[in-house]
Amino acid sequence: MKKLIAIVALIMIVSTNGCTKNQETSTKGTDVNKHEKINYVEFPAKDLEAAKTFFTTVFGWSFVDYGPEYTAFSNAGLKGGFFKSDLSSSTDNGSALIVLYSYKLEETQSKIVQAGGIIVKPIFSFPGGRRFHFADPNGNEFAVWSE
Repeated sequence: MKKLIAIVALIMIVSTNGCTKNQETSTKGTDVNKHEKINYVEFPAKDLEAAKTFFTTVFGWSFVDYGPEYTAFSNAGLKGGFFKSDLSSSTDNGSALIVLYSYKLEETQSKIVQAGGIIVKPIFSFPGGRRFHFADPNGNEFAVWSE
């Protein structure tokens, strides 16, 4: 019996990289925070209202304001926020590219254009599927892909 307990304890340690359960994951409501994993992303925005309107209209994101210079989003696959800034994020200036997924690539592209987004790279093929890049109303570059 002692060997079985020792083996179970060893499996638990290995499966959490030596972290206790509280160190590996922290839960608050339905959120799960995983130790040393990407958890949140932030983007600059000249116009926070434009960002909220665009991403709510096109992708169904939800927003909560934290003062006049910050808004947080959820319902996007990864939580994040927009902070008031005159800067923008694009691959041309070395920024990371956030890539969203769509079952209907052309339909998503049309929704983006109708909501005021700008297509910066039209649909093209790449290993694994097709995608396009767009700029939101604040000039931040994103991509959308599909099989």
